[in-house]
Amino acid sequence: MQKNVPLEFIYQVFSLIIAVIIIHAIYVSIIRPGAREVLEKQAIEINSNPNYVPERSTYVVIRDFEQEACFVLMVWAFSLMGYKAWRTREERLMMSRDLVPMGDGISILPEDTREYSRSIQSLNDSEQGYLVPRVLLNALDRFRSTRNIQDVSTTVRAICESETDRLDSELALVRYIAWAIPSIGFLGTVRGIGQALGQAHQAVQGNIAGVTQSLGVAFNSTFVALLISIVVMFLLHQLQQSQEKLVLDAGAFCDKRLIQNLKS
Repeated sequence: MQKNVPLEFIYQVFSLIIAVIIIHAIYVSIIRPGAREVLEKQAIEINSNPNYVPERSTYVVIRDFEQEACFVLMVWAFSLMGYKAWRTREERLMMSRDLVPMGDGISILPEDTREYSRSIQSLNDSEQGYLVPRVLLNALDRFRSTRNIQDVSTTVRAICESETDRLDSELALVRYIAWAIPSIGFLGTVRGIGQALGQAHQAVQGNIAGVTQSLGVAFNSTFVALLISIVVMFLLHQLQQSQEKLVLDAGAFCDKRLIQNLKS
């Protein structure tokens, strides 16, 4: 029996592929040619003027493979968080819809729950999977079967708590990316220091160009990786806050629009 591949998994894979293609294309066509041009000009200036102090170039700082990998992961993380933010916005829009239509002063009896459930059941499958419709539908079903308002409140709270755990677990991949970015930067540091040590004999002979270039790789990779990691972690924190607020607002919405109007 075949199982359908989750849409979100397909989105994750394709967003990674697109991020690799875009970033690598930018590096091949812009970053590395620009870095070579800057280094060639600096070499000419140094040969003609021993007192020349080369300026730091953005092209040179971000030209290495470790920085490219960090930017790929950054774009991938942005795409994943963008999808989550869009999903959170769609979930919040459900609260503006009249899913349980009722007038002022009208109470819902256990016998009325089937009628009020129809507007929710008429939603398409994707919309029924959103938090607010799920909470409302489960609350109405619970009230019909138990006729106990306290049980309904407990059901709403349990669904909201499980939704909080689910949303938190779905951000595990983004957290891994945020951890992997500085780790890749440290790999570049190790590589650069290793290259510098391998060229130590040239420095003893008075040629320190190779050593300084390798040390530049070491420090630039960590510098870029830490900057990217700070940005990703900040956006991840904002996304978590919006998701937590969504769950709290959904619980308050169901309490105000449904539970307070129940009558056993």
